[in-house]
Amino acid sequence: MKLCRFQLKEKTSKTAQQEIFQGVISGDTVHQVSGDIVGKWEETKKSWPLADVKLMPPVAPSKIVCLGRNYLDHAAEFNNAPPKEPLIFLKPPSSLLAPDDPIELLPEVQRIDFEGELAIIMSRPCHMLADGADYKPYVAGYTLLNDVSARDYQAFDKQWTRAKSFDTFCPLGPVMETEFDVTHATIETLLNGVRKQFAPLTDMIFPIDVIIPWISRVMTLLPGDVIATGTPAGVGPMKAGDVVEIFVPGIGTLRNPTKNRTV
Repeated sequence: MKLCRFQLKEKTSKTAQQEIFQGVISGDTVHQVSGDIVGKWEETKKSWPLADVKLMPPVAPSKIVCLGRNYLDHAAEFNNAPPKEPLIFLKPPSSLLAPDDPIELLPEVQRIDFEGELAIIMSRPCHMLADGADYKPYVAGYTLLNDVSARDYQAFDKQWTRAKSFDTFCPLGPVMETEFDVTHATIETLLNGVRKQFAPLTDMIFPIDVIIPWISRVMTLLPGDVIATGTPAGVGPMKAGDVVEIFVPGIGTLRNPTKNRTV
């Protein structure tokens, strides 16, 4: 089941322009729901053609927790040893970007990379989950994330906060898929229609049943929080005018163009 947050493309007032609805997608139609798509919700009688809505990031998380070097080939392409335990960092919610909105490239940075990733969305508070415990009741669904990274700052700072945190550096979407089998899926990233990344999701060093309990013993995960599970090899730089597409069968395509940031 594909759940989403959306705005109407046809705006009648400034107030309507700011309003974000939640919905369930059925074919080419979005049906508005009441409640919370990461918890309990009910379908209403309102609906719109999918072409008449703008999809937003499917959740508004309190935090975005990311896994670094969670694919062997990605660690190797930057001459890094694979981590012995999950390597985590945070992206701020202010970096979120809706599908089809432009990633803003910084003029002072020489290299800004795309990183296509599967993301987990949490459904309820998760704290001190034991290894081997059933993580599935804590997962609302799955979506796609682009962990945009300013490599100049990453190298200069020797840590990743600034490089990963600029506004527009976390495209998320297009939907939250509630019925998804990680064990039989692949992830692919295209730059201007050319495949740059491709891997089975089973290539993760630390799978989801390890990631969620481990993070929950570091910090309490809250409903709507996002966990980005890492990126495979093939990350690369973007320039203004490029289009990045991240695709996972069963979830869909997260597409974002790029442009230079202006003051």
